[in-house]
Amino acid sequence: MTAATISDALLDRHGVTRDEYDRIVQMLGGRTPTLTELGIFSVMWSEHCSYKSSRVHLRTLPTTGPRVLQGPGENAGAVDIGDGLAAVFKIESHNHPSFIEPYQGAATGVGGIIRDIFTMGARPIALLNSLRFGSLDEPLVRRTMAGVVAGIAGYGNSIGIATVGGEIGFDETYTGNPLVNVFCLGIARADEIVKGVASGVGNAVYYVGAKTGRDGIHGATMASAEFDDKSAEKRPAVQVGDPFMEKLLLEACLEVMKTDALIGIQDMGAAGLTCSTCEMGSRGGAGVEIDVSLVPQRETGMTPYEIMLSESQERMLLVAKRGREAEVERIFEKWDLHAVRIGQVTADGILRVKDRGTVVAEIPNRALTDEAPVYNRPFADPAYVVEAQRLSLADLPKPAAAAEVLLQLLAAPGVASKRWVYRQYDHMVRTNTLVLPGMGAGVVRVKGTNRALALSTDCNGRFVYLDPYRGAQLAVAEASRNVACAGGEPIGATNCLNFGNPQKSDIMWQFARAVAGMGDACRTLGIPITGGNVSLYNETDGRAVLPTPVIGVVGLVEDASRVVGRVFRADGDVVILLGENRGEMGGSEYVKTICGMVRGAPPALDLAAEAALQRVLVEVAQAGLVASSHDCAEGGVAVTLAECCFDSGLGVEVDVPGVPESAAGFASVETLFGESASRAVVSAPPAQAQEVLARAAREGVPARVAGRVGGTRIRLSVGGQVAVDVAVADAEAAWTTAIPRRFERNGQS
Repeated sequence: MTAATISDALLDRHGVTRDEYDRIVQMLGGRTPTLTELGIFSVMWSEHCSYKSSRVHLRTLPTTGPRVLQGPGENAGAVDIGDGLAAVFKIESHNHPSFIEPYQGAATGVGGIIRDIFTMGARPIALLNSLRFGSLDEPLVRRTMAGVVAGIAGYGNSIGIATVGGEIGFDETYTGNPLVNVFCLGIARADEIVKGVASGVGNAVYYVGAKTGRDGIHGATMASAEFDDKSAEKRPAVQVGDPFMEKLLLEACLEVMKTDALIGIQDMGAAGLTCSTCEMGSRGGAGVEIDVSLVPQRETGMTPYEIMLSESQERMLLVAKRGREAEVERIFEKWDLHAVRIGQVTADGILRVKDRGTVVAEIPNRALTDEAPVYNRPFADPAYVVEAQRLSLADLPKPAAAAEVLLQLLAAPGVASKRWVYRQYDHMVRTNTLVLPGMGAGVVRVKGTNRALALSTDCNGRFVYLDPYRGAQLAVAEASRNVACAGGEPIGATNCLNFGNPQKSDIMWQFARAVAGMGDACRTLGIPITGGNVSLYNETDGRAVLPTPVIGVVGLVEDASRVVGRVFRADGDVVILLGENRGEMGGSEYVKTICGMVRGAPPALDLAAEAALQRVLVEVAQAGLVASSHDCAEGGVAVTLAECCFDSGLGVEVDVPGVPESAAGFASVETLFGESASRAVVSAPPAQAQEVLARAAREGVPARVAGRVGGTRIRLSVGGQVAVDVAVADAEAAWTTAIPRRFERNGQS
C-alpha cells in the first residue's frame, strides 16, 4: 500500500484533527495511512457517523420497554403493535444538503430514511417531515422552502409512500441553515425483522442497486461542519436521487428477505460503501473484504477513495448465505437491478479494500465503529439565558384588541395552515391514511387488523433556546399529546437532535440539557426512544440555529374506527376544556409575532399531570365519547378553538375563565394566548359530556364545559366578557392564505 503524504491542510480538508490522526496511526500499528484509509477514517469519525460529541449524552436516554423489539444501534427502531406485527420507524436529518441544493437534498433525505426502514424487512407506509426555515419575507428562504417541499413531494409521491403529516417552523436563525428532518414508518412481521450484520466466513458480500458515481463524496464530512460563504462550492457533495430505482430496490429487497438466503443487509447511506461494510462487519464480529473494481460505476476513472466515499443513492450491501447466491441474483435480476458479488466475509475483523487485487486499505472494523473517538466536551451555562428569560408584560406594548391579535397570530407562518405544503404531497396512496394532513396527528391503519398508528413530530425551538431542559420536555409532551388526541397510546419515539457547533460550550450546554430533559420526560411518560439522529454544526457564519431537538412519537390506536381529529363535527356539541390555564407567555407565539421577541421562561410542565391528561384523551377517544380533540399549543386556547372551527364551517361560542393575577391590561392576552402546557380542547355530544368530565375527574385532570359548537362565528369570552367575535370565514381566510400569499406576491406558487 502507498502511504499518503500527510499535511495539516490534508487533515483539515478531511475534518481530522492532529490528535485524531495520531490515534489513526496508532490503530494502524504505527504506519502512515493510505489516502483511501484517511478518507475512510474521516467519514466514519465524523460527527454525522460517529456521534463522537453526543454519544456520552445519548447513552442516558431510555431505550427499553415491554414493546421494544429493536432499540438504537440498527438501521431503525421497532416496537411490538400486536397481532405478530411490528412498527419500524426512524427520523433522520438532511439539513446541510438541503440548503446547498434544496430539491435533491430533501429528496435524497426521503430516499435515505425509506431505505433505513425497508432494510429492516418492513414495508414503508407513511412519511412525516419536520422542517424549519427562516423568514418567508426573504427570497432565499422562499426558494429554499419551495425546493425542499418539491423534493419531498417528488420522491415520496413517485415511490408511492404517503406523506401523512409533520410540522414546520420559522425563525430567522434558520435562514442560512434550514432543517429538513424526515420520519418514516413501516410495518413488518415481529419475528422477521432483518439486521445489518455480516457473519459466516466465506459468505458472499453483494452490492445491489444503482451504480456508483462521484455525487455525495464527503457528504458525511460536509454534514459535520458549519456553513460559510463558500458553502455553495460543496454542491458536488449533494447526492442525486432516483425514486423509481428505489421502488425497484424496495420490492427486490423485500422479496429476497422473504427467503432465508440473507445473513444481513444495510443501506449505503452516509459514508456509503465505507459505512455499510465496516458497520455490518463490526456488528457480526467479522471482517469484510471487497474489491472496488467490481463495484458497478457510472463514471470512468473512479479511484478506490472515490468509490468508498461516494454517497450515490439507491444502493444496498447484503451478505448472502453460502450456496444461495444464485437465488439472490435471480431475484434482483427479475427487478432489473445490479446484484454484484464484490467480496466475502472473513474471520479477522478487518475491513480490507482491494483494487484489482491490490490492497489499498486495511483497517480493523472496530477502529471505525466502537473504538471511534468519544468526546465529553465541556459545557457551561451561557450568558444569554438569564437575560432572555426575563419577561415583564408591563414592558410590552399595550395589546391590541383580542380579535385583532387572533387574526395576526392565525396569519403568522408558524401557526398558519400548511396546506400550501401538504397539497403537494400524495397523502392517500396505499389507502392507509385515516386522518389527513392538517387535521391532527397523522394516522394510518394497520391493514389486516382493527388497529391504527398515530404519528406526530414536534419541537418548539424557542422554548429550547430559553430553557433546553424544559423545552425538550415540552417537545416530548406535545408530540405524545398529539397522538393521544387522536386516540393513540404513545408506545415509542425517535429523535432528531439539531444543534450548532458542539465545540462551543454554550451549544454543548444546550445539547446536554436538552437530552437530559428529553430523557426524563420519556421515562416519566413511559415512551422509549428506539433510535434517531444527531445533526450538529447547524450554524452559518458562526450563528447557530435555535436548538431544535425534534421528537417523533408513535401511538397505538386499538380501534381504528374511533380515531379522532381536530375539527368540530356537529352543531350543538359541547366544548370541554381540559387542563389548567396559567396564562404563561414566555417564548409564546404572541411574544414572537406581536412583540418581535424571543423572551421569557417557557411554560411549566408537570409530567404527572401530562400523563394523566394523555390517559384521559386516549380513553375518551377510544370509548367514542368525543367528536373532536385538539391540543393547546402555539397561540394558546384561542388559536386552538379557531382551528377546531376551520374545515368544518361551524362556529363556536366559549367562555374561558380568566387567568388570576394577570398583568394590568393583559388579562385577555394571557387567558386566550398564553401557552400553558398539558391542555386540550375536546367536543362531545351533550349526552356524553358528563361522562367525559367524570373520566377526567378520576384522573385528576381539570375539566369544564366552556361552551357549544354552532353558528358561523368564533365568539370567545373571558370571565363572561366578550373578547373575540369574528366570522369563521374571516379567521379561516387569514389562516389559509398566509403562506400562499407570501409566495404569490413574489412570483412563486
